[in-house]
This record gives sequence, C-alpha cells and structure tokens, in this order.
Amino acid sequence: MPGLHVLRVFTAEGAAGEASGGNRLGVFLDGSSISPSERQSVAASIGFSETVFVDDAARGEVRIFTPAVELPFAGHPLVGSAWLLARELTAVAFLRPPAGEVPARAEVESAWIAGRPEWAPPFEWIELASPREVDALAGAPEGHDLIGAYAWAGEDSVRARVFPARLGIEEDEATGAAAVRLGALLGRPLTIHQGRGSVIEVCPREGGLVEIGGRVTLDEVRPYPAGTT
Repeated sequence: MPGLHVLRVFTAEGAAGEASGGNRLGVFLDGSSISPSERQSVAASIGFSETVFVDDAARGEVRIFTPAVELPFAGHPLVGSAWLLARELTAVAFLRPPAGEVPARAEVESAWIAGRPEWAPPFEWIELASPREVDALAGAPEGHDLIGAYAWAGEDSVRARVFPARLGIEEDEATGAAAVRLGALLGRPLTIHQGRGSVIEVCPREGGLVEIGGRVTLDEVRPYPAGTT
C-alpha cells in the first residue's frame, strides 16, 4: 500500500525549538499508485484540508484535493510538496499542478513557491480594525463561504483567519492561496500570523507572481489505509 507522509506547513518555532502550529497536509509521493478516480474519496477519508498526489516527482507533476474538490493551485500543499521532494527524492525548480508551472525552492527546514493570484480560489479579504477583532470572529461573516479577515499587527505583520467553507473546510489553519491573493492586494512583503500559531512569509515578485513560504515539519509516515502493512 502507498505511504502517506503527514506534514505541517507554515509552522512556527516554539520556545524549546519544537514546531508549533502549521496546517496538516497529506502527500503521496507515489501518487500514481492511486487511481485518479479514487483520489477524491481518499482525500475525504484522510480529512486534511488538502492531500497531494505526486504523479511525476522529477517533473514536479502533482494533483491537489480538498475533502470536497480538486484544486488547480493551492499554497500550503505546494510549499509542503516542494520541501518533501527535496528531502526525500530530488529538489525541483518548478512544480506543475493543473494551474501551470510554479517556481519552487527548498532549504533544510523551509520551502517557498510563487503563484499568480488568478490561480487561487477567489478568496475575498476584509480588513478589520484590530487583531482582537479578528480573534473574536465566531466564524465566517454571514453570507460568505470563501473569505479571509485580517488586521495589521505591526508595520509588516498581519493577524488573519480564513474561512473556506466552499472548499469543504470551515476554517483553515494556514492558507497559502489566500496569502497569495492578500500579497497581491496589499502589494508589499508581509508576515501573516494565521490560525492557532502558523506563520506565512509573503513577497510580491516581478511578473505578477507572489512568493509564499515558511517552515515545514514532517510528523509521520504511515501506510494508507491505516492499519495496513
């Protein structure tokens, strides 16, 4: 049976050096062993916000599924995949999800990818007056199912939460695709502090690209389905 790598992407370094926060991600490095017709149900059974199937590691060809839909582009799955490929197989200069060719780079503890805002799901962003107002949200603003809320927490830092119910996720711990859109909207480098303790570094680049990245942690490798050997 294929092995499932379980990562956390956009982690922060804790007081004792351990990783805190981060959005969980499942990656099948041997994604071609799982039929395309089965991938949506596999992603739903795993239950992470996204699961990646690597079809060609050398070329960086990947497919990304939430529990409800396939995505042509997503941030934290591509950041995590770039890091894992460099760690386990071979570093790639580009990843190739259905959206297009995505520049990628990786270091020992971190990875970055660059995407176009139009590749991302059409997240709305609303600005609130303070980080306290962001933290006080009980859920997505009424009538919205693909939205983020942010407030400035410093000159180059924002506090954010993202609610992508349209994608089958009530609230996301760290949302790279939404960060690409926010970076394009604000047009400046920034650090996003999202969820319970996740950190996303964002930097607009030439040609309309927005680079996002951060720390990645491997939590475990387990057989799929669980309990198989």
